[in-house]
Amino acid sequence: MKDYILKRLLLVIPTLFGITLITFMVIQLAPGSPVESRMSLDQGIKSDQVTKEIVEQTKKLYGLDKPVHQRYFIWLRQIVTLDFGNSYRDHRPVIDKIAERLPITLILNVLSIFLVYLIAIPIGAWSAVKQWSFAERATTFVLFLLYSIPSFWMAVVLIYFFGGGGSFDIFPIYGVHSRGYEDLPFFERTLDFLWHLILPVFCLTYASLASLSRYQKGSLLEVLREDYIRTARAKGLAPNRVLFKHALRNSLIPIVTIIASILPAMIGGSVIIETIFSIPGIGRLGFESVLSRDYPVIMAVATISALLTLIGILISDITYAVVDPRIGFERKS
Repeated sequence: MKDYILKRLLLVIPTLFGITLITFMVIQLAPGSPVESRMSLDQGIKSDQVTKEIVEQTKKLYGLDKPVHQRYFIWLRQIVTLDFGNSYRDHRPVIDKIAERLPITLILNVLSIFLVYLIAIPIGAWSAVKQWSFAERATTFVLFLLYSIPSFWMAVVLIYFFGGGGSFDIFPIYGVHSRGYEDLPFFERTLDFLWHLILPVFCLTYASLASLSRYQKGSLLEVLREDYIRTARAKGLAPNRVLFKHALRNSLIPIVTIIASILPAMIGGSVIIETIFSIPGIGRLGFESVLSRDYPVIMAVATISALLTLIGILISDITYAVVDPRIGFERKS
């Protein structure tokens, strides 16, 4: 197990290097200049009025006068010490801006993943046991309906019906804290924070919940058809013992690997949800940075998002090996 984990950790390094290289090149090829964007926004100067000398001086100030490959290796050398540089937009250290926003995004995604697995696995197992029943068909219909609804549309509907848009004013729809949050006791501050997260977490959870429960159902049905399950039943073992001790664990093998795809999907989806609900998370920071051509922040957000995705894949691989110890690094596909 130790050798397996070490090999998976070593694979993270070249993968992260490749992701950052491709991201850096794509950003450089994107239309628009951070120099002209910043000067026109902050100084109120139209781009056709900016002299060539001022543009060149600003490029030199930001280090944009160097070739692309040199800028990449300078940036790569800096991130080894967690120095992502300063933002072009407000000149604040990028690492400080990330440190302020990353915890909120992590809380959103961790809560969503926890709820997805907590609810989807029992629903999937129940659907497999109750296959073809009316309740199972109704549940399947609801799950497919949820899966087909875009998260941004669901967010708007929830805001309208439960955020005071037109019906009930139950949940807050802006930020993660209420006014006067600092003066509340610790317990009330925690409740206020969680109350603000209900609608965003639901929007991040329901689609993955629908798909994962279907995966769990299909995996369990496949396991229940195996010869060793029929043998266990023929020996007279109780149905619950056959289901929970022999079938359920083996059906989890493909389910735990899906976390490798759920995590990046949620991080990508959090950009939309954080923007709609005005949540100061890393997704919203990345979106604002793209609009302002803030290259250091864009690269930092992309790198951290890629690292979180690779950590999710690593956790998936390790969990895969724990669930089924027969799986080794060389044999895993």
